[in-house]
Amino acid sequence: MSDRALAVVRAGALTTVQDLGRPGYAHLGVPRSGALDPPAAALVNRLVGNPPEAAVLETTLNGCALRPRSAVTVAVGGAPCPVTVDGRPAPWGAPFRVPACALLDIGHARAGVRGYVAVAGGVAVEPVLGSRSTDLLSGLGPAPLADGTVLPLGQPFGPHARVDVAAQPAPPAELVLRVTPGPRDDWFTAAAVRTFLTRAYRVSSASNRIGLRTEGPVLERARPGELPSEGMVLGAVQVPPDGSPVVFLADHPTTGGYPVIAVVRPEDLPAAAQAVPGTPVRFVGVRRR
Repeated sequence: MSDRALAVVRAGALTTVQDLGRPGYAHLGVPRSGALDPPAAALVNRLVGNPPEAAVLETTLNGCALRPRSAVTVAVGGAPCPVTVDGRPAPWGAPFRVPACALLDIGHARAGVRGYVAVAGGVAVEPVLGSRSTDLLSGLGPAPLADGTVLPLGQPFGPHARVDVAAQPAPPAELVLRVTPGPRDDWFTAAAVRTFLTRAYRVSSASNRIGLRTEGPVLERARPGELPSEGMVLGAVQVPPDGSPVVFLADHPTTGGYPVIAVVRPEDLPAAAQAVPGTPVRFVGVRRR
């Protein structure tokens, strides 16, 4: 294998390869996938001189540790965390050089959930349906990283950015999700719809790349039974029989039979990727565009 590669020393709780995802295949039952926090992924790519479509690593809570086989330029962003190279502090939110065979350690998130690691040249695993993203639901793309995994890297695209630190939004202390009601809000009582739009929820520890699960007031249905399966979109707020809303994220199923009470504005979803369990959640109704 080429010396343009990264060896995984510590995979962490869940580290996956992600890019812009594979949109356009929902009719085949293939989710979009891709980075849960696209602005954070795009920023670290810009910092190392990569184009937006280059694949990065997405870490979860406790980071990962990597050893490059040759010297590489790296940037770490998303959830703020300590970064070291052979035990010495390295910058977060700015590009830096990692010597060949040095240990790059991305530590536990100080806030937020998901970190992003870009390497100049991008992670060059084999694409599937035009994307290098790991899809936890369908199993497409590379498997989540394991200790000992070796990842090929592409050739650098250009010079890295010249910045001391790039500003990034802080993880949300309260997650406010603007929603357009429907298409199945009529499956719930009027009181349930009011509850959904006025009461506070919390992010559940059962949340993952498929969906952000919530804990809080139970939503009562006005109709019994279940729907025939119908198409699902990114940001759909589905309500299973337990009455607790679930916000569909990047690896969501393309169809489902539980009623969708509302759909979250796409621009509010990156913050959902960084909301730690216990974060207050409010759903705010907005008009259809």
